[in-house]
Amino acid sequence: MLNTKVGYSQNSDSFTSGSESAKMAKLDKAKVGLLFTSVVNDQEKIVEGIRSVSDAHVLGCTSSAAICVKDGYLNAETGYSGIMSFGGDLEVGVAASEKTENETAREIGRRIAKEAMKQLSVRRPDYFFMTASPAEEEEYILGIQDVIGEVPVFGGSAADNTVEGKWSIICDDKIFSDGCAIALFATDAPMANIYKGQFTETEQAGIITKVDGKRKLAEIDHVPALDKYIEWTGFKKDEVMGGNMLAASIFDPLGVKDPIGRVTAVRHPMGANEDGSLSIGANMVPNTAIIHLHLEPDEMVQANPKTIKEVDEKIGGSADSYFLVHCGGRRLGLQLKGKEEDIYPAVKKVTGDKEFLMVFTFGEYGINEHSGNTVGGLSLSFTGFKK
Repeated sequence: MLNTKVGYSQNSDSFTSGSESAKMAKLDKAKVGLLFTSVVNDQEKIVEGIRSVSDAHVLGCTSSAAICVKDGYLNAETGYSGIMSFGGDLEVGVAASEKTENETAREIGRRIAKEAMKQLSVRRPDYFFMTASPAEEEEYILGIQDVIGEVPVFGGSAADNTVEGKWSIICDDKIFSDGCAIALFATDAPMANIYKGQFTETEQAGIITKVDGKRKLAEIDHVPALDKYIEWTGFKKDEVMGGNMLAASIFDPLGVKDPIGRVTAVRHPMGANEDGSLSIGANMVPNTAIIHLHLEPDEMVQANPKTIKEVDEKIGGSADSYFLVHCGGRRLGLQLKGKEEDIYPAVKKVTGDKEFLMVFTFGEYGINEHSGNTVGGLSLSFTGFKK
């Protein structure tokens, strides 16, 4: 039997916040806890507080502006922490590494996967959690899969409140801003992940004809990507230039399909550049299709309960608890539209008294039915667990 429990605190003292969350999550009886905190907290003190309660593995990252639990929406300006613990009939292997100068992200992924596998008695885990800095998530996943195979991933990238790089990744006693942390789970308890943005695909689509590096979209249909985006969306150029693009595109991002159409991975334009290119929050490949996506604010709120219901259907009835990764950009967009306060009641309506931890990240990873593990932005990676 898999046991999960969520603990949380909004105590302004970081040590106390960590200890209160760990006690409430019953971390002393668990094998691992997924930890998410505010950037205003002292992360070392958070960990010290947790260690005063339990020596179980803890890993996670900072969440953008808030976390959400079954008792409410936690966004105190003085900080917060939340832990979802996992205990019972399971094995867990945990490892992490800062980015190093002499290793690629894929090589680091291989190394930490090997380290985590040494802690398991099985040849292959059933699924894994990952958190990383927003930059090379695809490469970390590839490296991990080089070792463990393509088992389902769930998780999200470290975030801050202002997109300034103030985020932290935490794994036991390691705290860093650039790198990757993983937990490999071996258990017979069912898990289901739904990864999608729930956007409407418009009829406006084109071919990516030029990419600079992996994350700068230069041309669509041999036209500067910015010009094509303005044509599709109707935005004025001054509304999206530079950093204005990040907020402007939240309800009108771009998307790419996996080869069999099981998932449309969202590509969030983060900035519009003077050369007509768009800086994107995930990788792109030339000579593939890219689609204009759209979602109304109320639809974005309702995407949460809709996706939870899809998780329940996929797991075969109803999950007993949930770990919900919600893009921080979506949260920001709803805040700007005066609808951030609608997130919690929409989720609570379908989860009832079940335990859940919702976190807000700057990149999301997950899997749909028979799709590969996927990375993108402005997305939901909702995971359900059964005992």
